[in-house]
Amino acid sequence: MEQQQHPIGLYLKVWLLLFVLSALSYMVDLFHLHGYLRWTLILLLMMAKAGLIVAVFMHLRWERAALMYAILAPPACLLVLAWLMWMESDYTFLTRMEYFR
Repeated sequence: MEQQQHPIGLYLKVWLLLFVLSALSYMVDLFHLHGYLRWTLILLLMMAKAGLIVAVFMHLRWERAALMYAILAPPACLLVLAWLMWMESDYTFLTRMEYFR
């Protein structure tokens, strides 16, 4: 039985892209960015790196769509729920500031 192997060039390109994304993450701190911009950039770069690692090095890119959805849907739902909780916390904080002065 023959095993399928992916070209080494693909892994080298992904490694280089991971290096560039890591350098960009470092530059966020180097340029002293603050607030939501900093955290948005850090989280986006972190998710991009994690996605590349999962897709290429864990071979999820070459799996069937059903398996990809089974693995990727729960974290996506958690992100949506976390975003909803964040929105709710802002509303709760503003309501308390308004009525409990």
